[in-house]
Amino acid sequence: MREVATGKIEASTINETRTETDFSGHIEQTVENTTGARRWWFIVDQLNTHKSESLVKLVAQKEGMKESELGEKGKSGILQTMKTRQEFLEKDGHRIRFIYTPKHCSWLNQVEIWFSILSKKLIKWGNFKSKEDLQGQLEKFIEYFNETMAKPFKWTFKGFPLRI
Repeated sequence: MREVATGKIEASTINETRTETDFSGHIEQTVENTTGARRWWFIVDQLNTHKSESLVKLVAQKEGMKESELGEKGKSGILQTMKTRQEFLEKDGHRIRFIYTPKHCSWLNQVEIWFSILSKKLIKWGNFKSKEDLQGQLEKFIEYFNETMAKPFKWTFKGFPLRI
């Protein structure tokens, strides 16, 4: 997770996969390990793992809801469809809230910029002997980045109307 106010990478998760369980686990870890925060806003794209059953169940549990209130995936209630799950996850009153970027837009530019930095500074020139070595070097790079390079990105795009 990138903290836009400081530019630091907070609560990083390095996994081999990116399943719905991985994502909801990352969100849970972030919420549990963020001291002092009472509300969280996660800006995400339209990936199906960002609207999953396990994510809804996590948010519902953190909101004090019973699992029986959620309905059944594919059949009823909040869990019925991806649309109903997204509507629940977007709810303004929740302490954990998701904001979805529009479909077909450029995936979160700030994240793209950070991955570009990671690629240019570590991946491109790296020599990794194993998955564990890669993970260790990624963790060290994040620590180095946070100490020496992290800063808010200055947004300079002025915006232009679409031309059809």
